Parts: sequence; C-alpha cells; structure tokens
Amino acid sequence: MTETRTFTEQNPIRVFLLDDHEVVRRGISDLLGAEPDITVVGDADTVEHALVRGPALRPDVAVLDIRLPDGDGITVCRELRSQMPELACLMLTSFDDEDALLDAIMAGASGYVLKQIRGSDLVSAVRTVASGQSMLDPATTARLMRSLRADPAETPSVAPELAGLSPRERDILALIGDGLTNREIGTRLYLSEKTVKNHISRLLAKLGVQRRVQAAVLASHLKHPEEGDRPAR
Repeated sequence: MTETRTFTEQNPIRVFLLDDHEVVRRGISDLLGAEPDITVVGDADTVEHALVRGPALRPDVAVLDIRLPDGDGITVCRELRSQMPELACLMLTSFDDEDALLDAIMAGASGYVLKQIRGSDLVSAVRTVASGQSMLDPATTARLMRSLRADPAETPSVAPELAGLSPRERDILALIGDGLTNREIGTRLYLSEKTVKNHISRLLAKLGVQRRVQAAVLASHLKHPEEGDRPAR
C-alpha cells in the first residue's frame, strides 16, 4: 500500500507542469500557485525540455499534457518515474481516449483528468495524487483491461510469441504487466536500468508490438496461458 504523504504551507506540494500551450501553463500555474499548500516549481512545453528540467526540480507532482509536438506526456511520465519513483503524475488531456488511459496506467500515472475539469477539481486532484492516492477509477481501469484481454485479434498469436521469450524476458514482461517502471524492474531483478531497457527492446520485437501497453496486455496471457482453452464450468 502506498504511504500517505502530507503537505503544509511550510512544506508545500511541489508541482511541475508540461503543456505546449503557454496560456494553459500560465492558467494552471496561477490556479495552483494561489493555493497555500501548493507551489509550481517549473514548467516545460516539450518532451525534451520536460525530461531535462523535471528531474532537476524534484517535484512531488507532475501535471502532464498527453499530446505534445515532439512526443507525448505518457513517455515523460514513464521516464520521470524511472528516475523519481515517488513522483505522482497527473495526466491532463483534451480527449477522453481509452488507449491513452491504458497507456497512462501502464506508465504508472496516478491520475488522468480532462482539461474540461473545473479549477477546484484540478486542485483537489493534485492534492489527491500528492498524498499517494490514485485518481484512476478502478472500475474503468478493470473494464478496459478486460476488454483488451478479451480481444480475439490478440489471442491466436499470443502462445507462439510468448514461447519465444527467454525466462528473463518472461520475468520482465510479467513485471511490465504489473505496471513497474524500468528502474523498479531493475531493482526487483538486480539488473541495471540500461540492461532492462535492452531486454524490453528485444522482447517487444519478439512479441511483434511497438508499445509497452501492448506487451502488458500480452503479459496477462503469460499469467493465465490456458485460460482461453478451459471449458466453461
């Protein structure tokens, strides 16, 4: 269970913002900065800028736009959390996108909110994820994962692809399915983060997928390889 964290005016929530629109960044910064227990420590308008500035500022919460000119906030979430496992990432987007929600879950995001959210609700969301709680609805998350696992298009090729993985790659795939970052996987398996990245690149190629979330879905079949073949009781 995630440890609850508390913040005060003397020890405010340190927030980092990523959005390619200056007006949005200023608006969120002004909104959050008006709260006595929240301070905005910096912002960025590109993925490259965020990956440089974020770790240096050591925020407690990163509010990340999902769609950016040079990439996406989900990649930033994954990379920042690999360096700062305690960081809570709150994904902010204009679109109610199920694929993006799944990607955010697998990247370790603590929350996912639409830009249409009311200002007071965004402040509450920042406080919620900063305290160690999740803003991801469990029922929605479970439904999305079930729908992907039940996708018949995924099922036929699962078994032979998984059979081609080495025992180490299977271990890493299972941990990806559990939502661990590269750094957390390395700690669990006593591997360097670079070695984990190399293993993941190879297993993605073997599985014939390009995205980490697709590998996570296949990981569910690794845990229950015969589930689809069992007769109904």
